[in-house]
Amino acid sequence: MVQCEMCGKDVSSPNRVKVEGAELDVCDDCTDFGTEVKTEESSSTSTKYSTSSGSSGSSSSSSSSSSSGGSGRRRDMFDEMDEIAQDYDDRIRQARESKGLSQEDLANQLNEKASLIRKLERGNSLPSDDVREKLERALGIDLSAGGSTDETEWSGGSSSGEYTLGDVVERKD
Repeated sequence: MVQCEMCGKDVSSPNRVKVEGAELDVCDDCTDFGTEVKTEESSSTSTKYSTSSGSSGSSSSSSSSSSSGGSGRRRDMFDEMDEIAQDYDDRIRQARESKGLSQEDLANQLNEKASLIRKLERGNSLPSDDVREKLERALGIDLSAGGSTDETEWSGGSSSGEYTLGDVVERKD
């Protein structure tokens, strides 16, 4: 049995509908939320996001086909994303000041608004991908978070590698 991709109900023969640009397999009750898509059952071509277990990566998107994965886990868009550093605001401000630029000068150089630079340096806004690339290129900095910083922060714990609340909490008596 297949589950309805909208409500989760078990369905023996789902209907293929298009809801706001996405093609979904849904139950009879959820069919009214979209427009029915005509499917060609005899065609052997797979869609971009095939869920069949028989296709071994041949229908994967171009962004994930460059990476090799033998884990069998489906890849998603978050696997390709870099995490931004928590101190991105300080990094931007320090790099700008070290180059002797004002916020307005940097904004003009990046072809962005000065208010955006102020928001970024205060930590009130996260930079979009293109602004982030411009900042990294113009200031010669890296705004991505190091992947191993989370693991090195922890120093306590038992020899089995598991942590308890007592390993983390600091008592205030």
